[in-house]
Amino acid sequence: MKKAISVLSGGLDCTVATSIFSKNYEIHAITFNYGQKAFKRELQASKEICKNMNWTHEVIDLSWLGQISNSSLNTCKDIPELTVEDLDDTEKSEESAGNVWVPARNTVFTSIALSYAESMGADVIIVGWNGEEGETFPDNSKGYLEKFNELIEEGSPENIKIEAPLIDLNKEEIVELGVEYGAPMELSYSCYKGKDKQCGVCESCMRRKRAFKNLGLKDKREYEN
Repeated sequence: MKKAISVLSGGLDCTVATSIFSKNYEIHAITFNYGQKAFKRELQASKEICKNMNWTHEVIDLSWLGQISNSSLNTCKDIPELTVEDLDDTEKSEESAGNVWVPARNTVFTSIALSYAESMGADVIIVGWNGEEGETFPDNSKGYLEKFNELIEEGSPENIKIEAPLIDLNKEEIVELGVEYGAPMELSYSCYKGKDKQCGVCESCMRRKRAFKNLGLKDKREYEN
């Protein structure tokens, strides 16, 4: 069976994206510890997902990234709390994205995933980049995906491609795809704050909550709010 490297945070998007490839690829998932507040919960979710889906799993320490970051995800800064209305307010969404931005995070993650792909003979790197978050996070955008694949084509001796099956999708479409492919969304964890229950008010939680609600589906992962 062909091999794939999954950049897996334990979140909704990467869980759905990886599940799409699961039947046709041997999945090796990697989870990064960059000092984020939610690492403990992300790690637990990632382990549970990988056990459920029979994917191999590895944790990579990037403590240096947390040490140079000014993001609220891995400093004492407060993580922004948004309303449903704020999600469609470009100014507020961009402000929230800037607050949680970790320096070159996806560039670092994907470069490491490329090293693993070359070493392990994998054809594919799976990421959860998507259309909804690509509007405010440039390293989730379609242009970024295309440029990174061009970089790999130019700079790697192997035929490896980043696959981002959610790149044109919003959260509702992602959840629908998760249902279609039997992704263990109930095991995924999306909260920035890292509490036992998802906070329900950070941007990541709000986008997830809205998607399930708009689809009339129950999100089996509990929230505080």
